[in-house]
Amino acid sequence: GEADHPNLACPSTTCTRCRWGSRSSELGVSVDDLYSALVTDAEKQADNWNLQGRQTEVWKKYGYVPADIWEPSGANTKQASRSVEVCSAFDLNYMLTSQKYAFGDFCISQVAKGLNKTEDYEKYTKRASNFINSWDPSVSINGHAGFIQNRFQNGTFNYTDPRHCSIHDPLHSTCYLNAVNTDGFYESSPIVYVPHDTAKLIELQGGKDKFVKRLDWIFEKGYFDVSNEPSQQMPFMYHYADQPAKSTRRSRHVISQYYNLTDTGIPGNDDSGAMASYAAFYLLGLYPLPATRQVLLSSPWFPTINITNAFTNTTTTIHAINFQEQGAVYVQNVTINGEPWKSRCWLDWSVFEQGGVVDLVLGKDDGLACGELPASLSTGGYA
Repeated sequence: GEADHPNLACPSTTCTRCRWGSRSSELGVSVDDLYSALVTDAEKQADNWNLQGRQTEVWKKYGYVPADIWEPSGANTKQASRSVEVCSAFDLNYMLTSQKYAFGDFCISQVAKGLNKTEDYEKYTKRASNFINSWDPSVSINGHAGFIQNRFQNGTFNYTDPRHCSIHDPLHSTCYLNAVNTDGFYESSPIVYVPHDTAKLIELQGGKDKFVKRLDWIFEKGYFDVSNEPSQQMPFMYHYADQPAKSTRRSRHVISQYYNLTDTGIPGNDDSGAMASYAAFYLLGLYPLPATRQVLLSSPWFPTINITNAFTNTTTTIHAINFQEQGAVYVQNVTINGEPWKSRCWLDWSVFEQGGVVDLVLGKDDGLACGELPASLSTGGYA
């Protein structure tokens, strides 16, 4: 489908290359044309970057989009959002511009890696880390320090209450693309996260314990907004802190609390299938990370699942062993085609490309760690 906002075709084209690059000719996709389009988007500023492309020149100069630069070729708003980017689910709509551009560069780095373009890979990997430039460690709320903030050309930050654009915003701000929105955030608050480098985010927040406490606070105080795509990765974020049981509890709560079988059973606007696909993957116990081959793993809501890949004519079967046992919802062990798998927290896309049998042994022990943690950009990146 058509991308909701400028620069947002980048993740979907990257997913195509990362997951299907070796078979691109069979799909009728020119990898060279795809890569050229991605690089052009990242390097050449469009005449109207409000409709397509990016505000490229200031991004390359500063490593963020300054709040006090005004250009006639686009809407001078959403600067913090565009600088960093936040994951929003399976239709790949994204929020926050310094954030958006950082994630876009991450996407390009993954394609460059697959094409053995080493210099480009290193260049865009470095630019993908620019989300750190929008991180102000001095901002705090309720004991949680460090948030994304708007920033000026001289490097100083423009303080924004972390509750801004959230359900608890004391000013009840309008944070959508309209004349009223003249600040730096779009569709969500500074509280929302960075999808491609959660390990660095944990480091910036002071370690795993503080990261988990902040996540708990977000859920318990109602900052998690299931109806808004930028929140949708949050229930699975505990995986990166080696607490997969909490991811399981949070993701299951999302389904049981916010979805039902009535004609109003989807929370909010389905938004081109975002909410429905979100539910589908959560019911499968899966969360595909955009622009990577990694699929975060939890327990499914069914004893057996068959996922057929029509292109490769293969089927992946997931067995939830001990499914009927009361309270047995935590993944204890994972095997793929009878062989032990290295993590309780993620699968590689290859299992859905090649087909096979994934056995998940479920149980009541909620104290097990992941094994191998899901990847992040700062821990070596993605295969």
